[in-house]
Amino acid sequence: MSRVLLIGATGFVGRHVRVRAAAAEVEVVAAARSPEPGGRELDLAAGPAAIAETIADVAPDAVINCAGVTGGTPGELVRGNVVGVANLVTALTSASAPVRLVHVGSAAEYGEVEYGTPVTESAPPRPLGLYGVTKLAGTELVRAAAETALDAVVLRVFNPIGPGSPGSTLAGRLVNELRRAGTDEDVRVGPLTASRDLVDVRDVADAVLTAALAPGRLPVVLNVGSGRATRLRDLTALLQRVTGSRRRILEAAAPGSERSSGVAWQQADIRAIGRALGWKPATDLTTSLRDLWAETVCPG
Repeated sequence: MSRVLLIGATGFVGRHVRVRAAAAEVEVVAAARSPEPGGRELDLAAGPAAIAETIADVAPDAVINCAGVTGGTPGELVRGNVVGVANLVTALTSASAPVRLVHVGSAAEYGEVEYGTPVTESAPPRPLGLYGVTKLAGTELVRAAAETALDAVVLRVFNPIGPGSPGSTLAGRLVNELRRAGTDEDVRVGPLTASRDLVDVRDVADAVLTAALAPGRLPVVLNVGSGRATRLRDLTALLQRVTGSRRRILEAAAPGSERSSGVAWQQADIRAIGRALGWKPATDLTTSLRDLWAETVCPG
């Protein structure tokens, strides 16, 4: 049985990787800054020594890094997305046995792209916000190590959606608003003119696990997306149909998320990951939203 050390196991993507791994009979050692019962406490920003000790103790076939910081102060973003990755890379390059690293990156690293043209892994990254800048720095640390000794791949995940979507995402926030009982108030959001590549989080977890277990070296960066661009306005309309809610969702003039503000359109080119891993998305957007709504209405 293969064994993986899953860092960031309590997060949105990490939780689904655990479920997928269990179904595939892959042993997972879960680690996080605030672990659940039975998990290991591990803060990547604390230094490479603690990470190296954990790796030596677990002796995994692969390390999956789903940890990261999506918001906060510049210092918090740098600590979580740059310093932590640097420490992990340092620990892995000094490990006594080779271990593959699967690092979860972000489409925010690309920033603004040419409208209507799916973005490939060779596109020059131009992140617009500090989140994208720090995620790109983490990717470049992994890339540099992979050019010398480290067996590593960065999966640039576009916009994960589905059960467990946090309230910091558009879908997660809307579901939380629409399920509030005893109110018929309008729901107000920022502009919905942008288009995003929305990929089910369970498909993302499958890609992560497949990359961890695949034989041979992989391309250093691979996109993980649906391969489709969806207008956020269409997303909200579909969510209203799925939920049956009659509450209006109104657009305000307020700016959107700092992570994606200024990016009008993004769609992943996913041909490379198909060639490298045989992976392709399997879940349509309606199913993602229906399962998100069902989980929220009937938690657990």
